[in-house]
This record gives sequence, structure tokens and C-alpha cells, in this order.
Amino acid sequence: MRLEVTRRTDLATRALIALATSGRRHKASELADVLDASPGFLSQAMTPIVNQGWVRSEPGRTGGYTAVASLDDLSVLDVVEAVEGPTDVTRCVLEDRPCAGGQRCALHDAWAQARSHLLRDLAATPLSAVAHTAP
Repeated sequence: MRLEVTRRTDLATRALIALATSGRRHKASELADVLDASPGFLSQAMTPIVNQGWVRSEPGRTGGYTAVASLDDLSVLDVVEAVEGPTDVTRCVLEDRPCAGGQRCALHDAWAQARSHLLRDLAATPLSAVAHTAP
């Protein structure tokens, strides 16, 4: 796991927050405007959270996106993993090789502990706790 969040994850997070706090359906173009994103990029960010069942996507002229999950029920880690994929807890801090067997890198133990703390904190942070920082 890299210690960064992609623009796609940020957009998915902000979209979930915007939809949940408004409590209503938003057309894709309207939501893209609110989030200052292109409709195409918004669609890419929405696909994983729609697939998770957190947002309902209704096609057609009267369709749009509607939040169906509570921000209290979703963690920051839930969204990161939905968009980025499962967290790789076996990967070494050195990206060119995994630590294996007795050949662990000098940072292995410190990195494993830091990663464990980060994942625990992200899993314990509900989206509702970060909603005030999203536009």
C-alpha cells in the first residue's frame, strides 16, 4: 500500500459525502459541477462505489446518483479499498522487491508497524468524520 490517495479516490469520497449530506438524487452532470470534475472522470470514480452498493445509479433523463449508505457506516479505508483495490500488507517499503524469508529490509519492522497503525486508523475513521472537510 502506498501512502497516497489518488484523485479518483478523493473524488469518490467527495461524491459519497455530497450525495449523503444532500439526501437527494443528483444528475451526473450536476454532481460533476458541484465537485469540479468532468462527467467522464466522475463516472470512473462512481463505478466502484455503485458496485459496492453504497450509491444507486439510475439511468435516463430523470436518473442520477443517490446515496444509499450512511456516512457513519463507511470508513475511509472502505472507500480507499473499494476504489484502489485491497490493501497489500505483504509489500515491502522498498517497491522493487518484497521482503521474503530471512531477507527483510532494514525498515521492515518499522514499516509494518506504521502500516498497521495507518490501516487501523483509516478503518476506524467514518466518512462522517471527514465530511466537514469536503466541498
